[in-house]
Amino acid sequence: MIFSGIETGSFYALAALGIIIIFRTSITTNFAQGVIGMFNAFMATEFYYRFGYSTVESIILAIVTSIIMGILIDILIIRHARKVNPVSKQIITLGLIMIIMGITPMIFGTTNRDLKRIIPSGQIDFGSLHISYNSILNIILVFIIMFVLFIVLQYTKWGLAVRVTASNEYTARLMGVPTKMVTMIIWALAASLSTLASIMLAPSNSVEVNMMGGVQVNALIACVLGGFQTFYGPVIAAYIIGISSNLIVFYISDTWGEPILYIFILIFILIKPNGLIGKKLVKKV
Repeated sequence: MIFSGIETGSFYALAALGIIIIFRTSITTNFAQGVIGMFNAFMATEFYYRFGYSTVESIILAIVTSIIMGILIDILIIRHARKVNPVSKQIITLGLIMIIMGITPMIFGTTNRDLKRIIPSGQIDFGSLHISYNSILNIILVFIIMFVLFIVLQYTKWGLAVRVTASNEYTARLMGVPTKMVTMIIWALAASLSTLASIMLAPSNSVEVNMMGGVQVNALIACVLGGFQTFYGPVIAAYIIGISSNLIVFYISDTWGEPILYIFILIFILIKPNGLIGKKLVKKV
């Protein structure tokens, strides 16, 4: 159950990291993170079934389309809403949910689709525990992505530009940081992370318009639980939610497992409002 929770937490972690990097650089909570991934999961199935590409090729092409989609959302929508207040930006992302969920059935139809695993079969057995090779691949791939991103954010010039933009966009512009370019890349990156999460999730469910609803909710909860002040806090919280949810469902109740987990999270947030890693912001006058 713990291993399964780690895999589930990996889906949440990818979505949560996408949400937090957009929040830090664009000062908005991207409620459309999940549906962006869902749309590009449909794109992957389109490449696979209609154009005959392999599973890996279809995934790569879907990631490319997600990058293009993220860039277009930033250039055509977010950039023009730069001066509006954060609440209005959040409403814009809610509007994106309605738009994407509306056009997806128009483009791809209303029939659920299947997306094949990268590793179609094979598993490792530990007594009664069975771990598929594809699950191991998913976890390793997410860990590598997280490690590379955190290294880039912490130790490269581009990462410094992102952190400066996240700290104060106006000051970053005065220092010569191309904040528009940074924000555009961040939206493209967030879209690709959501697409990866949806593609990893798809083989165990199916590709349909509501497939990322639970991931989006838990990713947002992970951001609150981990704290919005760091990039890594929501990722840690995502794994905590994934593992805890599976353990509670297995050992306590498969019906009330998630509500029980959310109650515990609510109690924790009431005690520590800034989250696990979050810091209290002190405004000096």
